[in-house]
Amino acid sequence: MTTAVNVPDTAPVVQKLSFVDRWLAVWILLAMGVGLALGRFVPGLNTMLDSLSIGGISLPIAIGLLVMMYPVLAKVRYDETHRVTGDRKLLILSLVLNWVVGPAFMFILAWVFLPDLPEFRTGLIIVGLVRCIAMVFIWNDMACGDREAAAVLVAINSVFQLIAYGALGWFYLQALPSWLGLETTSAQFSLGAIVTSVLVFLGVPLLAGFLTRTYGEKAKGRAWYEDKFLPKIGPWSLYGLLFTIVLLFAMQGEAITSQPWDVARIAVPLLIYFVLMFLVSFFASKMVGLNYAKSTSVAFTASGNNFELAIAVAIGTFGITSGQALAGVVGPLIEVPVLVGLVYVALWLGRRLFPNDPTVPVPTTQKVIS
Repeated sequence: MTTAVNVPDTAPVVQKLSFVDRWLAVWILLAMGVGLALGRFVPGLNTMLDSLSIGGISLPIAIGLLVMMYPVLAKVRYDETHRVTGDRKLLILSLVLNWVVGPAFMFILAWVFLPDLPEFRTGLIIVGLVRCIAMVFIWNDMACGDREAAAVLVAINSVFQLIAYGALGWFYLQALPSWLGLETTSAQFSLGAIVTSVLVFLGVPLLAGFLTRTYGEKAKGRAWYEDKFLPKIGPWSLYGLLFTIVLLFAMQGEAITSQPWDVARIAVPLLIYFVLMFLVSFFASKMVGLNYAKSTSVAFTASGNNFELAIAVAIGTFGITSGQALAGVVGPLIEVPVLVGLVYVALWLGRRLFPNDPTVPVPTTQKVIS
């Protein structure tokens, strides 16, 4: 996102980070705090923000996500994505983790931790069924993952999301609980909401990034594009991220702060889910022979969730004041700080698990987090 300050190579890693990058976790936590405070103490703010929506998509959130994702997707070298699509180990592992392991793991956690709270349990299962198609690019880029791999995996997950979401919802809310003698839940998922989410939160910035890269390189060359243009638009990813976080938590600040015990009950399984899904995916990628950069991309695409879609589905199906909607709202409350922390875990593990891997980021006086 930014460039590190110029210090000797012998200096500690933290000294080689720019001021913004060094305190990135603090900025994100502050953005969450500001959003929660605004939602709690500014009367009618959440209602006003909720009203700024079209087709179930919040316009302010959509703007923030587009600003956040465009610079990252403009960095992708689309002419190199063929090396990702030809990597069967990468694709198969990612599909298994995202569409078999992830939903099953969330189903188990929901029933173990929330057996007496069916609304929250259902909301967690809904969160577990959606794969991240927005913020995953930020976490992957911060951890120096493979940008091309992340773009391909997110695109594939989006296709599976369109095809499989309704079927998986039926399986985990009705079929599987019935087979196990557990309580079932009836829910109808809007295919339109899923399609709209994918098109807005992935399709638009992906197309913009592809066109910018294609015509920018054609007009000025790759050297100009990567050395001059990308550094200028790079910081906007952070601005968009912080703006989105403030808005998201402002919209749900009252619901979160007025039900702290409920939030805590929902937070525990979510915390376990994000951490274990990341670690399992990272180590599984290492075991099948993927390098650090691809392992990082697999881990973040498998552990992150599309909270925008989860919240939209929960509200559309069960209502804005439902427990299912609250569970969806708590998702980013836990996911954002946890996945920021996992960025540093990935960087720490990379230097230890991949000692001779050229894709492992080495602290330099150049861009540490670009």
